[in-house]
Amino acid sequence: MKGFLSLSLIALCIQVNLGQSLIGQDSTNKVITTGVPFLSITPDARAAGMGDVGGATSPDANSTYWNAGKLAFIENDKGVALSYTPWLAKIINDMYLFHIGGFYKLNREQTFGASLKYFDLGEVTFTTGNNTVIGEYNPREFAVDFTYSRMLSENFSIGTTLRYIHSNLTGSLITNNQESRPGKSAAADLGVYYVKPIDSRNAKLTLGAAISNLGAKISYADGGNKDFLPTNLRLGAAYNKEFNPLNRITFAVDINKLMVPSPTADSRNKPMLSGVFGSFTDATGGISEEIHELIISLGTEYWFSDIFAFRAGYFNEAKDKGYRKYLTGGVGFRRNNFGIDIAYMAPVNKRENALAETVRFTIHFVTETRLKEDQSILESDN
Repeated sequence: MKGFLSLSLIALCIQVNLGQSLIGQDSTNKVITTGVPFLSITPDARAAGMGDVGGATSPDANSTYWNAGKLAFIENDKGVALSYTPWLAKIINDMYLFHIGGFYKLNREQTFGASLKYFDLGEVTFTTGNNTVIGEYNPREFAVDFTYSRMLSENFSIGTTLRYIHSNLTGSLITNNQESRPGKSAAADLGVYYVKPIDSRNAKLTLGAAISNLGAKISYADGGNKDFLPTNLRLGAAYNKEFNPLNRITFAVDINKLMVPSPTADSRNKPMLSGVFGSFTDATGGISEEIHELIISLGTEYWFSDIFAFRAGYFNEAKDKGYRKYLTGGVGFRRNNFGIDIAYMAPVNKRENALAETVRFTIHFVTETRLKEDQSILESDN
């Protein structure tokens, strides 16, 4: 992408303030911004087609992003999923998100996972406030994850993810005698997952909860301001109903809360732990503003013969907190060891939306399930 675009436009919530902080919060409004916002972009087409729901849906190779606890309940022995999203494609032609996730099931109770999330922001021409060109660069960011998930009972599992984050937004740009550098940080996720069969109805209820991106604040210059990671609390529920061997459907809901200080004059200066855990009561507008910070996602998925899937969803964010409201749709196909998902986003608010017409693609490769019941650690311990 050639052109004189500010990095804030390219990265949506990222702001460039040369000479002060390369990423920062805007204290003049109520929208919460963070460092490395690419970590919050939905990577896979299945969840994207369901309104960005994933906290309690059935596990797959992308579970490391949504809820590490889900991975222990995955049925296949091993698998991998590759996802590609042209980002802001309506206005920019060379920005994209790539994600690859994989898993290996050690035995019935234990599963390992790993993933890579890579965000390429395209070629950018940097300018000063008076439009003087100061250089060109191709900003890139990535995160590498390693996950361990374990069943603690027939119905309950827990998982954790360790994450390394690298964000290089400006190369070695120098302004006001201060040289920028790549931002680096480490973070952890913790997730739990509960499955409750409802035998009389041939159905089951699943519940999930996860805290993601809990880690050290990030900075892009020595002695510069540090910004919070997009630490997030996700609570999810899903109801799965199998009508017969050919037809089954899932209804799911996620509630998300960014565990980041609400925008105030000193919010960026708060220590990490007090800022994260104090984020539930720090909004200047009180409880009503705290409620506005909740993001609600609704989604449904219908499978025919475990081959064809049809998905729909709705994503809702309060007007004073970003105003992302969109409908989603998607389709999926599974056959033997191969699968493909496609998702589409359609904003419902009337104003021009850079996320309009976003399309995501995911390809799955898995192996057949071979682990036997007698390999269960839980059973052998009894």
